Amino acid sequence: MSRNPNTSHAVMAQRFEPNTSLDDFPTPPWATRALIEHVIGSSNVVSKTCLEPACGRGFMAKTLESYFASVTASDVHDYGYAETKNFFELPTTSNFDWVITNPPFRLAEGFFLHAYDIANAGVALLVRTVFIEGVGRLNRMFSKYPPTVVAQFSERVPMVKGRVDPKASTATGYAWVVWQKPLVERTELKWIPQCRKTLEQASDYTLPVT
Repeated sequence: MSRNPNTSHAVMAQRFEPNTSLDDFPTPPWATRALIEHVIGSSNVVSKTCLEPACGRGFMAKTLESYFASVTASDVHDYGYAETKNFFELPTTSNFDWVITNPPFRLAEGFFLHAYDIANAGVALLVRTVFIEGVGRLNRMFSKYPPTVVAQFSERVPMVKGRVDPKASTATGYAWVVWQKPLVERTELKWIPQCRKTLEQASDYTLPVT
């Protein structure tokens, strides 16, 4: 029996980031379209406003502009796309219908709690599937703020540090966790169907401009 470790690309492509990392893994635009097309519904946001507070290079914010009446983007680090701003310093009196983002994983819980105080209609976070695990997070968050829906991607969403790459692969599973107001008593679990081929566009891998 071989004692060599499994170094296959799928295993080695899992995400492990230090606590000081900005967690810069841009979201492929098709994965953002999947949230609107298969989870929230485009007719439910067409007249709404949206905040993307961890926008990075703008791949998610630019995609959301196709659905929302207006999208405001910012990030704590200057990636050259939008205003540099610390989301946690944004007052809760800010007026946005939705807050939608792919937050740094280690800060995702705090992102939700602040976003929920800001959003008028709902919050959607793109997170690693393991985010829904854990007794601590259940007690602090999910038991008090049950999501409307946990929408698990049935296919993998490849994310590469610092860029989007149409040829990338990953061993990490992702889901959209969505809270709509008012809160529900029971969370719906659904699967986002295989949709990359139908939602992906040739321009998705070009750096967005404001």
